[in-house]
Amino acid sequence: MPAVAHDFIEVYPDLLDRAHCAALIARFADSADTVPGRVGGGVMPELKDSHDLTISGHDAWRDAEELLNRAVFQGLVAYLRRYPHTLIAPLMLETPGEDGKNHRLTPERLAAMDDATLAPIVQTVLRPGAINLQHYSADRGGYPYWHCELYPRDPRAETLHRHLLWTLYLNDDFAEGETEFLYQQRKVAPCAGSLLIAPAAFTHTHRGNRPKGGDKIIATSWILFQRAEQLFGSR
Repeated sequence: MPAVAHDFIEVYPDLLDRAHCAALIARFADSADTVPGRVGGGVMPELKDSHDLTISGHDAWRDAEELLNRAVFQGLVAYLRRYPHTLIAPLMLETPGEDGKNHRLTPERLAAMDDATLAPIVQTVLRPGAINLQHYSADRGGYPYWHCELYPRDPRAETLHRHLLWTLYLNDDFAEGETEFLYQQRKVAPCAGSLLIAPAAFTHTHRGNRPKGGDKIIATSWILFQRAEQLFGSR
């Protein structure tokens, strides 16, 4: 039986309707708090040319953050059902069985769970990252630097807790502007309301190509592991 090829890049259409996308774009355009886009080393427009707004932690954007996180969680559950070892392989998880005893979580057990049962397990292991809105100007903006989402930047190693990346495309009224993955030789064309999920490590090195004929606006973040003290307690 031939092996099944997986590139671990998944796109979930219509997780946000176009009306919500348009409303987010309008709020973003009206904000006075946008800043030049940053990479790990700071503001480097030759690597990333954008205007960004981190909405997490701001009361005025709490509703938008909740809306986006709900959409992302829906996509994440679907992703875990397709790739259960995303959740299972890093940790030897045990969950209660019908007999009331804990049993090792297997792909088969995960597949048999309904979403209501699976959701708290996912939330025990994984957490949402800070959401960034990004605006790339037509024919100029982009993130042409090949990069991944893991790097040893901060003392608390938050950037090394990133497990998956996600991008939710808020518009598509432009040409090109794809998210391009290097090793998978795949370009994902933006479609308003669709969610892209992929691994955060170097295997999924990627770049954001320049939009042609119109601006490109996205929401983007990561799905991170809970910190060790949350998962295992103080030892």
